[in-house]
Amino acid sequence: MDLKTITANELMEKLEAGEKLELVDVREDEEVAAGMVPEAKHIRMGDIPANLDYFDKEKEYIFICRSGSRSANVCYYLHEQGYNVTNMVSGMLTWEGKTR
Repeated sequence: MDLKTITANELMEKLEAGEKLELVDVREDEEVAAGMVPEAKHIRMGDIPANLDYFDKEKEYIFICRSGSRSANVCYYLHEQGYNVTNMVSGMLTWEGKTR
């Protein structure tokens, strides 16, 4: 299956245009403490299976990690469960927008 992807710049443009997006950062606590996309919800990769009830199959979710590989793994997993997912390729390494 081909994963849907978005770049950090494309995501920033969508947020700046006022689009309401469902963003999920799957990095570990100490990584997120260094800064995450302000609109993102933090659910660690290892906690995703226990949090499936958070996700709605009617919505699209964009997953974020440091470099894009963990978020890709989460996307494959959730796609198999029937969710609409997109991976932010190259992750926070290329994010130039605000962080919190």
